[in-house]
Amino acid sequence: MYKLLTHNDLDGVGCGILARIAFGDRVKVRYNSIASLNREIESFLEEDSDTYLFITDMSPNEENEKKLQERFASKGMVQLIDHHKTAEHLNEYEWGFVLSIDEEGKGTSATSLFYDYLIRREFLQPAEGLTDFVELIRQYDTWEWEKNENERAHRLNSLLYLTSIDEFEERMVERLQGGELFSFDDFEEKVLGMEYDKMERYLRRKKREVVQTEVSGQVAGVVYAESYLSELGSELGKEFAHLDYIAIMNMGGRRISFRTIHDDIDVSEIAAKHGGGGHAKAAGCSLTEEAYKEYVAKTFPLAHLREDAKRNHYNVKQSSFGTLYHGSKNDTYLLYPKGSEWRIDHNDKVLEIRFKSLDEGERYLKRTHAAWLVRDDEFVEYLMKRVPHRG
Repeated sequence: MYKLLTHNDLDGVGCGILARIAFGDRVKVRYNSIASLNREIESFLEEDSDTYLFITDMSPNEENEKKLQERFASKGMVQLIDHHKTAEHLNEYEWGFVLSIDEEGKGTSATSLFYDYLIRREFLQPAEGLTDFVELIRQYDTWEWEKNENERAHRLNSLLYLTSIDEFEERMVERLQGGELFSFDDFEEKVLGMEYDKMERYLRRKKREVVQTEVSGQVAGVVYAESYLSELGSELGKEFAHLDYIAIMNMGGRRISFRTIHDDIDVSEIAAKHGGGGHAKAAGCSLTEEAYKEYVAKTFPLAHLREDAKRNHYNVKQSSFGTLYHGSKNDTYLLYPKGSEWRIDHNDKVLEIRFKSLDEGERYLKRTHAAWLVRDDEFVEYLMKRVPHRG
């Protein structure tokens, strides 16, 4: 007999589906939140059974590490497979296998690693449909789907959250055992279309609820949300690209999710400061007392960020008249070229700081003054009143 303890997100559920296909009725799968994993491990070890234990997409605390090692030393029958950087210390154990980047330089997922393990041990035979399904999960979990514009991966994750885990698992096991390439049926396509409309409305609303704050020398956007966290993090990251990362506060669950679109920012390091972990671009932690002070109490009085005007014809980047922004204190900032450099007029006074490009100047305005691009009518009014007086 086998038991699998795995995460309750798409990557973790993917491992459960593979286990069902490989072992059938001989495996019991338990889907866990991050908070419940260690209780499940303790319960399993207290039973002292002869069941083979798999742990995927999650890692135990230090106390359970020692207990798992004791079990492995006496009985074996323990295998952990994970892909989070924060779990790499578990490679010190014979029962631990953690790999975040494969030999080809691609990001891994727990599902892709577990699939390879099952094939190597001949519990599964490689199949086109299974391989396609596993790759969809890997691309979603590593965010390669966005770069590759692989909407199927995104839709697969959406489908999971539109059904119960049990129903999703049952449908996928039945479909994948047929050996065909994975596809959505007509009913799923219709439901997903309706869900996408709902998600778009939610994301538009949340764009108006972001506040900006500085944390340990980095500029973060903070927003309260409980749904579509990955999509929200990506959308806000692109809308407010000057932010280093987005902190999504789930107050009901007392969790923080961190997301970034920048290659030079590792949010797993930010999460680790508060006892959490994850990937470079997607991580999370519990809402500790210190995290509450930093991301909730400190930011609650702040005004929401304003989005840049979208349909301008005159107040646009690279305009010879300059580009007009308003700041969080309702100040005005005109960013304009002067010779080979870019300058800023702040309330009609020229700032001493100079920039090599418009993008560099705009980044400064947004990060330092939470500024936003104003509408054409405000720009024209500004020009009529102030441009003749500019030095």
